[in-house]
Amino acid sequence: MVAQKMSESLGQPVVVENRAGADTMLGVRFVKSSPADGYTLLATSESVVALPFVKQDPGYELKDFAGIGVIARSPWLMLVGPGQPDRSVADFVARAKARPADMSFASGGVGTTPYLAEQMLLQRAGVQLLHVPYKGIAAAIPDVISGRVTMVFDATGSSSSKVRSGQLRALAVTSTVRNPALPDVPTVAEQGMPGFSSYATIGLFAPVATPREVVVRISGALQAAIASREIRERYLAEGSETVAGTPEEFDEYLRRQSVEFGKLTSDLALQKQ
Repeated sequence: MVAQKMSESLGQPVVVENRAGADTMLGVRFVKSSPADGYTLLATSESVVALPFVKQDPGYELKDFAGIGVIARSPWLMLVGPGQPDRSVADFVARAKARPADMSFASGGVGTTPYLAEQMLLQRAGVQLLHVPYKGIAAAIPDVISGRVTMVFDATGSSSSKVRSGQLRALAVTSTVRNPALPDVPTVAEQGMPGFSSYATIGLFAPVATPREVVVRISGALQAAIASREIRERYLAEGSETVAGTPEEFDEYLRRQSVEFGKLTSDLALQKQ
């Protein structure tokens, strides 16, 4: 939807091409090596910031890209299967402290943003659980529903429908305030972890050498797209948010995230793979 709206502003098609593989690094490297002319862009989560801290040879650095802006932001839902006994973060933490060997958490891989968000919560709670990595969170969801894995963080926009249908139970949302799409789900912060917040942020990037006037023009098209009524209504319905801002503001946000992820991976003593 965003690509379609951007094409209206730019006066030419905006084609979305999925390049999966290597924990998103195939797509990242492809854009890094593409001509810096504004015709090849990268749309990805802020795992692009985290992966250099956990990969031996990611093939890129954050400084290889110029930030254009945020496509969408969604808080994480802390999810368990309907067969789990937990009804709150406190229930989950108490059980994890009493029987850690019986519990686990899933992610799309070490260094991905949901993995780091999960580890932030577990670190705050003072518990360590078995990590079960998958090739993407979508692959983990069936095992969480069945109870094979205890918990997963997934973006509100991806799993809110499964929560409403009863396939998953949301113990908490990681936003600073309750999410309008699931108003009955309390935040992590209001359940004994004040100040805790974390979001799945999807951003748009260009190779760093892209002319500034091109970055600014594309940013304008992105801002016009996310300000449209259709996209705002779609985001609101699924629990996502729009974040207006300049390329400079997005770059500053990415620098702050880099510092935060660097500290977390150091605190967790994560070895580069």
